[in-house]
Amino acid sequence: MKILVLTEKPSVAKEIARVLGCTQKQKHHYEGPKYVVTWALGHLVTLAEPEDYDTKFKTWNLEDLPIIPDRMKLKVMKETSHQFRGIEQLAKRGDLAELVIATDAGREGELVARWIMELIRWKKPFKRLWISSQTDQAIREGFAQLKPGTDYNRLYQAAVCRSEADWLIGLNVTRALTSKFGASLSAGRVQTPTLAMMTDREAEIRQFRSVEYWLIEADLGTYRAQWRDPKTGDSRLFDRERADALQAKLQGQQGHVTQVTRTEKTIPHPLAYDLTELQRDANKKFGFSAKQTSNVLQRLYEQYKLVTYPRTDSRYLTSDMVPTLLGRLKGAAIGPYAALAAPFIRQPLAITKRIVDDSKVSDHHAIIPTGEAISLATLSADERRLYDLIVRRFIALFRGPCKYDETKLTVEIAGEKLYASGTVMKEAGWKDVYGASDVSDPDKDDTGSEDDITQLLPQVNQGDAVTARSVRQLTRQTKPPSRYTEASLLSQMEKWGLGTPATRADIIEKLVASDTIERQGSLLRPTGKGAQLIELASEELRSPELTARWEQELERIAKGKGSMEQFLSGIRAKAGELVSEVKRSNAAYKPHNLTGSKCPECGEFLQEVKGKRGRYLHCSSRECSYKREVDGQLTNHRCPQCHKKMEIHTGKAGKYFQCRPCNVVEKIDKEAPSGGRRGAAKANRQLIEQYSDQTQLGSSLADKLMAALQKKEE
Repeated sequence: MKILVLTEKPSVAKEIARVLGCTQKQKHHYEGPKYVVTWALGHLVTLAEPEDYDTKFKTWNLEDLPIIPDRMKLKVMKETSHQFRGIEQLAKRGDLAELVIATDAGREGELVARWIMELIRWKKPFKRLWISSQTDQAIREGFAQLKPGTDYNRLYQAAVCRSEADWLIGLNVTRALTSKFGASLSAGRVQTPTLAMMTDREAEIRQFRSVEYWLIEADLGTYRAQWRDPKTGDSRLFDRERADALQAKLQGQQGHVTQVTRTEKTIPHPLAYDLTELQRDANKKFGFSAKQTSNVLQRLYEQYKLVTYPRTDSRYLTSDMVPTLLGRLKGAAIGPYAALAAPFIRQPLAITKRIVDDSKVSDHHAIIPTGEAISLATLSADERRLYDLIVRRFIALFRGPCKYDETKLTVEIAGEKLYASGTVMKEAGWKDVYGASDVSDPDKDDTGSEDDITQLLPQVNQGDAVTARSVRQLTRQTKPPSRYTEASLLSQMEKWGLGTPATRADIIEKLVASDTIERQGSLLRPTGKGAQLIELASEELRSPELTARWEQELERIAKGKGSMEQFLSGIRAKAGELVSEVKRSNAAYKPHNLTGSKCPECGEFLQEVKGKRGRYLHCSSRECSYKREVDGQLTNHRCPQCHKKMEIHTGKAGKYFQCRPCNVVEKIDKEAPSGGRRGAAKANRQLIEQYSDQTQLGSSLADKLMAALQKKEE
């Protein structure tokens, strides 16, 4: 008898099959003497759509809401049904006695497998492979220590609750808002409060009024000191006359040092990375989006096997990993990391509670290197950057604390008190790993003021005489709150428990795709559509507290402390309440993207929208389906004169190519499509695909060459 192994992706199936000795490649699986390894393609099974319950739901009508089925149904996804049928056929084989779930070791991976098992009606025993890296050793050890599949029933229940809650809340509120206000308005239990945080920040920025203020700074020869208000401790002066008077009072006057305080301070090494912290760091240092970090990290985990499981929310390791840490360190000690790791290779590692703490690890430990050997030159630029962050953070765990002396001085001149401070590095400790000389703590938000003076102080003693050689006023303006970057937005989502480390990047991308937020360089800001959506959405739904309570309850269910039935009962009731609130609303929606152009078919104003292939104009009337491109879409068809890429346009005589730089026009010899506007749209897509470069944007030259080589080999 053989064992069926179900993985989440073909690439993972290929690696597991190789380790397990499954050398026979079939269309839907690999087979060996003991194992049959097959794969999903992400989700093969999903929750049924409203129209699967009743065909009337194909049309979105407010009076049909809320849609709350007595029991949620599952269905096979049409796009990947061929692979599902392949697994279904395998399940009927009489020589397969057991199944091993080898999907990603997390809530979503559990759901992928269990829903497939439900629809193929798997009744035989099943076990769970739970590993935190994709190395050969980890796979072998994992199969030697398979866990009973029923141990993860609670995790599966939490995953079902999350999925059904998103369906019941998101689908009903989205349909209600869209039907009520005649615009595509997407809402959800996580995306709506996330958007609300951004619109609140935008309101603060709009309402902010900048005020001028002044700082008084005295040059005392070998260092500078700043005046502070004796009552409030604030160095800012909002009264120009008082600033002028203080400057005149202090100029050229003598005084003395009244107090010297020297303190040795230490900053312990930063904690290891979880996914959210890594996304924050990559955004701050490289400008990576959260989704970009997730994608690159997945390749490092799955393709190169260089790092442990990515989608973790823990920043600690477990005690059973301690014997492996030295080996991981040795494996990572290549190239620029060899000298950094050298001090630890020949001595026992110092393991502290900041590194290993079983009580702070749930499903997966922190992200660290696996110790697999690799030539760094094989990594793309982005992969190399992210791997560098992970390796340096791992080495920093075993370095001593950063120690420095902080000196604070109080100086009295003409009855006024001025203050100076400075730091002197004593032991860089873990900072050596980064080659940094500053004394900031990476595990704390930067709360320092730009008005603070950073300087090296000379040896100063209490009672030393000083002279204010020159006193100057520094003019400043109060600044509004900053717009969110992806790093700061991730921090707020984590603080309020919105989503999980695995889903936050997708939530941000969903908000961008729905045109409710937009990227402006490194910053994120809500669009006019996003601002209106928040005004129309229920106050309760846009509150992060409600979603945070739901997320906490999902965690309780996963740990066996919460009730699946109670949670879903509450979600169903809340979905009904939220729809009723939309129905009662007297608000109005005004499209933020109306243009001055009118529809040639009905005369209503056209709206400009962003599509996957560029900008479009479509009629604002719900009864009219007129739509056309704003710009010609860039193709891979080259201009015969300048050889630059040409745009594709539609004119009275049909479709044609146009080169913007030299205005060359070429007609496309293509028969007119049948099927009306829908047929024309399909033909247009086919032309775009035919003449477009399908290489993903943002990929490096090395990635393109690698893809070309792989295609040639295949």
